[in-house]
Amino acid sequence: MTNQEITVVYKWTAKPGKAEELKAIYRAVSKQMEETEPNALKVDCYFDETSDVLIVYDLFKDGAALGQHLGTTAAGHFPELLNIAIPGPFLFCGEVPEELKQAALGMGLDATFAPRSFGFARS
Repeated sequence: MTNQEITVVYKWTAKPGKAEELKAIYRAVSKQMEETEPNALKVDCYFDETSDVLIVYDLFKDGAALGQHLGTTAAGHFPELLNIAIPGPFLFCGEVPEELKQAALGMGLDATFAPRSFGFARS
């Protein structure tokens, strides 16, 4: 059985004076995902206070879960994020369906799509 999980790692750089607003939006995004996206398996947010950069790690069960996220939570918050922060790059790791690649690119994301090549996992 192949692993269908998709990891997305990306960053937002807050515009001057907007760091706290960026963090607040991502607290809301994380909460919304936890409550409404059962196949969003994990979200971790990291913030560099010296550069006002937020780095986000999302783990989705599969392409359908990523699609749900892009069409709901992400779409709902994207316009307000663009007002306060500069997006990218976005790294999509795993087998991302073509229509989701096109959706991400259509949002103007600086996106890279890479299927898994090799590695290991410990349990």
